[in-house]
Amino acid sequence: MRGMNRNSQTGAANIWLIMTIVLSVTTIIAAGFLVWALMNYFDQKDNVDSKVSIAVAEAVKEQADKDAAYFEQEEKKPNREFVGPDEYGRLMFDYPKTWSVYVEDDASDGGEFTAYLNPVSVPPVSSDTQMALRVTIETRKYEDVVDRYQSKVRTGDLRSSPVEFDGQAGVRLDGLFTRDIRGSAVVFPIRDKVVTLRTDADTFGEDFDAIIGSVSFNK
Repeated sequence: MRGMNRNSQTGAANIWLIMTIVLSVTTIIAAGFLVWALMNYFDQKDNVDSKVSIAVAEAVKEQADKDAAYFEQEEKKPNREFVGPDEYGRLMFDYPKTWSVYVEDDASDGGEFTAYLNPVSVPPVSSDTQMALRVTIETRKYEDVVDRYQSKVRTGDLRSSPVEFDGQAGVRLDGLFTRDIRGSAVVFPIRDKVVTLRTDADTFGEDFDAIIGSVSFNK
């Protein structure tokens, strides 16, 4: 009987020991899983928060860029009117009020008329200076003026397309005029004169299109 009691007690102790071990292992596993789950949660939360912060920053910057572009365009309004010499066809067009005008040659001696327009102020004039707009009115044959650009049209530096101003046929040129000048120009005749309007940078593309869209002159 005593032997049987000892065996029963030993069996019960073994069962409790096994259950304790199993419970301890289960607790450790559960705790480990909980720690892993919490770490994964916080990691995912940090990633989400980071992505949200980046998205918010990008949205704020995009809106700020749009606002800056809008106010820049609004600041240019209302436009001013450029008026060339009467004896040279009285060339007229609208340009942004934030631009300055410098007339280098006013054609008072019957020579070439040249003027330069640029935001805020006109920099020192040179062939390499990028101007928002160059205005040239000269007494030459239209074909001779257009021929100046034909070599660059043939090489592909410039793209040529026909344009028309109040029924007057002309040509538009877009591309690389010199190593430092990439922009657009229009060339068209007025009476016995030839007008060339050119922008020296693609930055002024929209302004240039608006300017040539407002061109008028006396036929």
